Amino acid sequence: MDWLNTISRTFFDFDAMVEVLPQLLGVGLLNTLIISIAATILGVVMGMVVAVMGISRSRWLRIPARIYTDLFRGLPAILTILLIGQGFARLSQSVFGPSPYPLGIIALSLIASAYIGEIFRAGIQSVDKGQGEACRALGMSYSKSMALVVVPQGIRRVLPALVNQFIAIVKDSSLVYFLGLLVSERELFRVGQDAAVLSGNLSPLVMAGIFYLIITVPLTHLVNYFDNKFRTGRRRPTAPTSGLKEVKELDSASPLITGSNT
Repeated sequence: MDWLNTISRTFFDFDAMVEVLPQLLGVGLLNTLIISIAATILGVVMGMVVAVMGISRSRWLRIPARIYTDLFRGLPAILTILLIGQGFARLSQSVFGPSPYPLGIIALSLIASAYIGEIFRAGIQSVDKGQGEACRALGMSYSKSMALVVVPQGIRRVLPALVNQFIAIVKDSSLVYFLGLLVSERELFRVGQDAAVLSGNLSPLVMAGIFYLIITVPLTHLVNYFDNKFRTGRRRPTAPTSGLKEVKELDSASPLITGSNT
C-alpha cells in the first residue's frame, strides 16, 4: 500500500492545505473574482457592440465584427494574453503603473467579448421577426424597436449561455499569471503553484482546484436550472381530466336532441 501513502502525501497533505488556505482566501480567491467579474462586465459591453454590428444592415459594420469575432475566438487564450500583456506593457506602465493586472483583464475581456457577441447575436436573431415588424407598424423606429423589444428578449434567452461564459472566464483567469503578477495580485492558481513549489508538494494546487470547483460547479447547476425554467416556462402541470365527464354531458343532452328531432 505504499502507492496509496505516496498519493496521499503528494495530493492530500492536509497540513499543506491548511497552511495555504489563508492566502487562497485572502489573496487568490479575491483576485480571481475581481479579474473574472471585471473581464465579464467589459466583455458584455463590448460583446453587445459586436453583436449589434454583426446583425447590422451595413457590411462596413458586419465585416469588422466578423473579423474581430473570428480573430479572438480562433486564437488560444494564452497567446492573446501574452500578446496583449507583453505587447502593450510599456503603454500600460504610463497609464496603470508597473502592474500587468489591468492588461490581463483587458485581454480576457477581448476574448470574452468575441464569444459573448456571438451569444447575443444568436439570441437577438432567435426573436421572431414579426415582433420587430409589429413595432414598426406602431411607428417605432428600427433602433428603438431593437433597444426596447428585440434585444431585451434576446438577452433573456441567452442568460444560461452567459453564465457558462463567466465560468469559462473564471477558469481562464488562471492564465493571467504568465504576465508576472505582483504578490498581492496573485489569483488562485498562482497562489497554489507558489505554495506547491515552496513545499515540494502538490496539495496546495489541489486546494486551489477545490476553490475553482466551489465557484464553477454551483454555477453550472444554476445554469441548468434556469435553462430548464426558460424552456418549460412557469406553467404548472395540471392533473389529467377524465373523459367520463364529457360522456355524461353527452348522455344527458341526448334526450333533448332526440326530442327536438321528433
